[in-house]
Amino acid sequence: MSRRTFQIRLYSLILLMVLFWSLNYIVGKIALRSFPPLLLACIRTTMAALFVLPVYWWKMRSQDAPELWSKGEGRGVVLIALLGVALNQVFFVMGLSRTSVAHSSLVISASPVLVLLISGWLGRERLSTLKFVGMAIAAAGVGVLNLVPGKSHGATILGDTLVFLGALTFALYTVTSKQLVARHGAITLTTFAYLGGALMLAPVTLWLARDFNFSAAPLTGWLSIGFMAAFPSVVCYLIFSYALVYIPASRVSAFSYLQPLIASALAVPILGEPITGALAAGGALVLAGVCVTERG
Repeated sequence: MSRRTFQIRLYSLILLMVLFWSLNYIVGKIALRSFPPLLLACIRTTMAALFVLPVYWWKMRSQDAPELWSKGEGRGVVLIALLGVALNQVFFVMGLSRTSVAHSSLVISASPVLVLLISGWLGRERLSTLKFVGMAIAAAGVGVLNLVPGKSHGATILGDTLVFLGALTFALYTVTSKQLVARHGAITLTTFAYLGGALMLAPVTLWLARDFNFSAAPLTGWLSIGFMAAFPSVVCYLIFSYALVYIPASRVSAFSYLQPLIASALAVPILGEPITGALAAGGALVLAGVCVTERG
């Protein structure tokens, strides 16, 4: 395969990932009509772990030698399962239940800034003055989203904060998983991350499931969870981990800029969410700040 063909395939996969992640906000809102937020996050994680297992089994069948893990790598997988799956899924769904699609997608678009900050703190990337200026602009945009009158309907500071924590945990996952995925591959890392995350959330899942009437949940709710587990979770994590092998973490994360545009455009006709002046101004500042940070 030529380099150009490989790049076309790689970036096509990344754009597909962005599309699924953008749809995740819309489908998540629909799923929240049928399931409480924390239970939804737990079921989604458990279903994703079950979906990825056959993919891992297929990979192991075609592999001659068993994979060897060091103790340090084992601890890394536990950390990735906690940050990139368990906490990320819980924060995202809990936050989405308390804010709008437009707000949540804009907050998530700050992930590249968080990746740069963490990489700089670890000494993997230099933080220039321009980067700090960009971060300040993005922070001002978040302030406009939440402090200026005329916020998007259903948006709250608590919801935006929870979504931000989800973005932070995924940024930590992005930085810490790069070496592991280069050694063990996207399928292995995604499988172990989701299995670990599902096991961590298992006590909460069982506790919440006792008092929930699953038979009353409509088909649309189950289909929504199935979509969230199969595509934004398993397929997107596989693509993301695969892309990390060939592209710097900050560049892969930069594609999250497209999520607010796609998600907000879909939320207007499907969910009836309005585009307010505060949203337009705050969103422009957030995206401008992220772009300045990337160029710094």
